[in-house]
Amino acid sequence: MASGKMSIIVVSGTRERLQMAAMVASVGAVSGNEVSVFLSMNALAPFVRGAPGTAAPEGEFGKLIASKNVPAFKTLFEQAVELGGARIHPCSMAMDVMDLDRAALEPWLGEPLGLTKFLDDGRDAQAWTF
Repeated sequence: MASGKMSIIVVSGTRERLQMAAMVASVGAVSGNEVSVFLSMNALAPFVRGAPGTAAPEGEFGKLIASKNVPAFKTLFEQAVELGGARIHPCSMAMDVMDLDRAALEPWLGEPLGLTKFLDDGRDAQAWTF
């Protein structure tokens, strides 16, 4: 995989979509890409400190993920940060709507960003949405 920039926008709170976003982020980051992830809407709730590291399945595959020894999406996102230098940003608007401050979120998340800033930073990046 050629290194470059990857921007990943995650708004779904389903297990399958969170899992795929985490896999893209972690593989992209450890492959030398500059990876930025934007967590908004339903995707932000699992990253509140103390929240379960699971999400509701969308279909049968999500149920299979839960029954197999598949690394959890939160683990993959955290590894993307620690091993590959990915930046995972909570959406500032979603934080406002959910009445969250930065201290309420996982400590390995980056600074909160607005969508305008995230899109501007990733204007020359591959874009992925989940």
